[in-house]
Amino acid sequence: MPVLPISNRIRELRADHGEMSQLELARLIGVTRQTVNAIELGKYSPSLEVAFRIAAVFDLPLEKVFKYKK
Repeated sequence: MPVLPISNRIRELRADHGEMSQLELARLIGVTRQTVNAIELGKYSPSLEVAFRIAAVFDLPLEKVFKYKK
């Protein structure tokens, strides 16, 4: 499986926010827990809308949650 050029800090941010579960985050952003898991593991790139929703949950700009590797 090819490595996606987008990495993220979601697992770290969830831990920093009271050990938020993947399910809690999924409910807040309107996706399944499996989708959150796949995004965290770098197996799936979120849509731009979902990426912005994730950043909003943590009250961070998009570039503090996701990083694009050229």
